[in-house]
Amino acid sequence: MSLHKELSLQYRLRPSSIENPPLLLLVHGYGSNEDDLFSFAPYMTDELLIVSVRAPYDMPPQGAAWYAIDYTAAGGKFSDLNQARESMQLIEKFLNELKAHHNYNQDSVNILGFSQGAILSLAMSLNNPALFKNVVAMSGYLNVDLVQAMDDVELRFRESKIKPNYFISHGSMDQVIPADWARRTAPILKKLEVDQVYKEYAAGHGVAPDNFADMKSWLEARL
Repeated sequence: MSLHKELSLQYRLRPSSIENPPLLLLVHGYGSNEDDLFSFAPYMTDELLIVSVRAPYDMPPQGAAWYAIDYTAAGGKFSDLNQARESMQLIEKFLNELKAHHNYNQDSVNILGFSQGAILSLAMSLNNPALFKNVVAMSGYLNVDLVQAMDDVELRFRESKIKPNYFISHGSMDQVIPADWARRTAPILKKLEVDQVYKEYAAGHGVAPDNFADMKSWLEARL
């Protein structure tokens, strides 16, 4: 399918078979591109409008990133969190633009992020609980430095009429983002009294077949 370039982010789209469909936004990881997670589309329910976005920072030859990571930084890798915050704002801007171009159910906006995309998805949902109905975070973690007023998150969730549901998965043998980092997310979400699932799989930094099957069943039951 052709790459759409008319909005603030480039994207690929798989149309839905129904009117006013739920939306699934796919947010890829560092160094990947919009085609990566879009490979999930043929296996998801045809009722979903699926949109896979491309990150704004190009990484030749074909990849892209939501924010820079410097693996040569002293004391370990360095993430450009200002770029990450700008990318979160850009994703929200894109969603607002998308409304004018494609019909979908505004009450069923769902996001699936992998790795860097999962990090942004989790932070965005805590910043604005009403933004997404369901959040799928695969091979990522919650970076609290990206959450506005972390101490006020519980209050935001109590006052929000909509609370997202969470499916969080990780490979137990992940050498890029340690599983320990992902495990810290569940206790934070438990305080928010949301529907959440955390699962680990015997895999590295990727999506194992049983991980995909579990995610698909979980998400499609909550659309």
